[in-house]
Amino acid sequence: MSVMGKGYYISKQLAMATALLAVLAASTIVTLSVVYTKEKSKGQSADVSSLPPPPSAPVSSDPWDKYRLPGALSPRYYNVTLWPRLTTDNRGVYLFTGNSGVAFVCVEETDLILIHSHKLNLTLFGGLHAKLSGMHGMTAPAVKKTWFQLETQYLVVQLKGKLKPGKSYWLYVEFQGELADDLEGFYRSEYEEDGVKKVIAITQMQATYARQAFPCFDEPAMKAIFHITLIHKPGTVALSNSREKGTVNLTINGTKVIRTTFHPTKKMSTYLVAFVVSDFTYISKQNDGNNIMVRIWARKKAIEEDQGVYALSITQPILEFFEKYYSTKYPLTKSDQIALPDFNAGAMENWGLVTYRETALLYDRNTSDNGNKQGILTVLSHELAHMWFGNLVTLKWWNDLWLNEGFASYVEYLGADYVEPTWNIKDQIVLYDLYRAFAVDSLVSSHPLSCKEEEVNKPEEISQMFDTISYSKGAAVLRMLSEFLTEPVFAKGLGTYLNHFAFGNSEYSDLWDHLQNAADEAPELKLPHSVYDIMNRWILQMGFPLVTIDTRTGNVSQKHFLLEPNSTVERPSQFNYEWFIPIKWMKRGKEQDQLWLLQKSAVHKTMKVSQGEWVLANLNVSGYYRVNYDHENWERLLNQLNSNHRIIPVINRAQILNDAFNLAMASIINITLALRTTKYLSQEREYIPWEAASRCLSSLHFVFDRSEVYGALQAYLRKQVKPLFNHFTSITGNWTTVPAGHTDQFTQIIALSMGCRVGLQDCRDLTRTWFRQWMQDPENNLIHPNLRSTVYCNAIAAGGAAEWDFGWRMFKKATVAAEAAKLRSALACTKEPWLLNRYLEYTLDPEKIRKQDATSTIGYIANNVIGQPLAWDFVRARWDYLFKVYGAGSFSFSGLISGITARFCTPFELNQLKRFRADHAELGFGSGAQALQQGIEKTAAKIKWLAENKDHVLRWFTSESV
Repeated sequence: MSVMGKGYYISKQLAMATALLAVLAASTIVTLSVVYTKEKSKGQSADVSSLPPPPSAPVSSDPWDKYRLPGALSPRYYNVTLWPRLTTDNRGVYLFTGNSGVAFVCVEETDLILIHSHKLNLTLFGGLHAKLSGMHGMTAPAVKKTWFQLETQYLVVQLKGKLKPGKSYWLYVEFQGELADDLEGFYRSEYEEDGVKKVIAITQMQATYARQAFPCFDEPAMKAIFHITLIHKPGTVALSNSREKGTVNLTINGTKVIRTTFHPTKKMSTYLVAFVVSDFTYISKQNDGNNIMVRIWARKKAIEEDQGVYALSITQPILEFFEKYYSTKYPLTKSDQIALPDFNAGAMENWGLVTYRETALLYDRNTSDNGNKQGILTVLSHELAHMWFGNLVTLKWWNDLWLNEGFASYVEYLGADYVEPTWNIKDQIVLYDLYRAFAVDSLVSSHPLSCKEEEVNKPEEISQMFDTISYSKGAAVLRMLSEFLTEPVFAKGLGTYLNHFAFGNSEYSDLWDHLQNAADEAPELKLPHSVYDIMNRWILQMGFPLVTIDTRTGNVSQKHFLLEPNSTVERPSQFNYEWFIPIKWMKRGKEQDQLWLLQKSAVHKTMKVSQGEWVLANLNVSGYYRVNYDHENWERLLNQLNSNHRIIPVINRAQILNDAFNLAMASIINITLALRTTKYLSQEREYIPWEAASRCLSSLHFVFDRSEVYGALQAYLRKQVKPLFNHFTSITGNWTTVPAGHTDQFTQIIALSMGCRVGLQDCRDLTRTWFRQWMQDPENNLIHPNLRSTVYCNAIAAGGAAEWDFGWRMFKKATVAAEAAKLRSALACTKEPWLLNRYLEYTLDPEKIRKQDATSTIGYIANNVIGQPLAWDFVRARWDYLFKVYGAGSFSFSGLISGITARFCTPFELNQLKRFRADHAELGFGSGAQALQQGIEKTAAKIKWLAENKDHVLRWFTSESV
């Protein structure tokens, strides 16, 4: 998914937009999605809104008290019929009704059926919640009793006799549920078009929400075939994973309806099941060569305005790329992509019916910017990558989620590069995945990519797996594997792996086996150890190494890198935190033969240098590690940057900055050495180094923007950014155009954003003038879409209530989701505390801020130095409500905690954070528990670092800003 909805994907364009909006304001992109959780009781009556929950069995060691299914039964296929009501009943409740049957085979003799069911009210058959019958002439034992086990979310069916191994049975239920607006399971979304309120029905099943739509064996290894039927009102269309089989007009209890049936799905996991009932329309393209029908679905007005055209133009080419890359045909006959007004994730890879936020699929050429376009490309590529890796072959259990999400997060760049080869998009994985992973994986509260199955059981534990480690570290580690195997060998192994496990499930070791076979067939490939031995060190222990190279002796060593080097690592490692490390490197600008570091230290004489030579390791940052050097080599690298930085590859210029700053934050090198890496920036014009620099400096900004260091920091940055600002002033006709190059457009945004942030008067005058002109003529916005986020934010920050209220009116009026997102973020930039407090209150009202956007809006406000304490007070005061509504099982609720604590760097704030943890320990923190621990750890590390380095930083910036 791309989620952070990849499966559950964290969309890249949201991360990029946020980064470019506040170039110096956040060291970690806060990407927040919202899950609104409201427990509804289950009972015997049809009134699901008012009945108390049925009694559950007492807590014990019985099978129904365990979160994992026992494995005695194996589903084969489901027949599911659902009827969502898009209008309320006489109590004002939106309902859906349905029935489902599941055919299953008994694997082990048992007198117990456990099947997941949550928030569903099941009809009674003679006092029982389900009917059981035998298949193929078999007689089934009678049902003794049934009940719901609320904690583990089971319908428990106890039998009077035993089910027989190898025999098939049929379990049938009828049920009713609420079509709530909670963004999970089977839910409703509302929007307004031409003054008319519209209601649509949508699904989001990952990870444990299919059980809220119909009773099912809701685990990824419990694959089955699904026969879906949807009943819906005239004027709407029904979609599901498979192509439509037929429609029939019916009258049921006096109500005219349409019954749409779909062809059986392929064998698949429950979390990939999807259906939508809406009044949407589509544009389509049919490929006669492979008979794949591609459709882009959205609101009628969005389709009429051609907002789906870009997505349609790239879907088929991406599918074709992955068919070739995987050496496996696309398994289905259609690929629907649908943009939804309310959606928790960025996107979700349901097989054949991929769901997206509107911002992740719809592109409007008049209002969407370059980042929106790239985001649509990468998100769509990510989700389509899942059609094979994740959908065709699926993880056995959620402890290996990284295998799904890390893989899609890596190959999304390959698919995107195929479609837009001039964008150099593959290099950006360093910015948007590798550095993001480093930030989390340098903490003692990190975790390995893969853990034991028994460590992941509860829904909230599963939700926590959808994190930066699974997505971004997974992508970075697989990219490294592909690099040292070579892409052809890597792709060959993937192809045999997918064909072998098609329509089944696998573990990470299965992938290692197939990659090893491919490597064995490439005699020119010389690996120092097996794929299994090399890669297990990267996925079974948390963290990553710091490689230290002494160019005076040629000695190369490794050590587990931690942000706080004196931290105690409580998680043991069977590998003692040592790795087998591939080292690509260059000497004095020339690439050398790859080396491997296979122990704690070794001498490589080729890395010993003569006078004037320098060594640079981890070329193109292909390895998942940081690099340190002896002081003399650092000096030579700095001299090279200042004399002719182009000798050093673009990505490695970013690496020098990023490694140096993080080594300094970990007190491994002097902070002044790290600061000196920024002096060459006045000559730099490339996007990746500037983006890396902005993030490095933002980490300082977050700890110093409330201290006396801030003025000197600003003065120094004005010196460094002014040449870049002047460069774009010159080549764009005084900011009247944008450059032609894709990444040059991103660099232009940095120049404007950073220029305004550090107080360049020309920049501030530009943004205020443009925004004022728009206020005077609201129907004619002449601000270029690329620059709008920066202009909106700075103009609202410089203005007062008039500017804020205008921005709010434009936000409510916006019909393009990307434009609305820019304004929603910019409204958090105001410096007026009363406006920020009012905005915080708006997040509690879904009529003002959609539930899917509430926590991200709080995060935007916390990103503002004035808004941060207001957001912290707001969250603490309303924690019980926020946790109940958004936090228990949300994939990215952790982002809320990370965002509001990002500036914490004083003992008082650390004590507040610890008190917050203690005050709410009984309620808990759900999927945000790990983020809270990381917040405490990062705050403690910053306190110690500031005590040792604040005076040095102040002196350096003061001396360099003259």
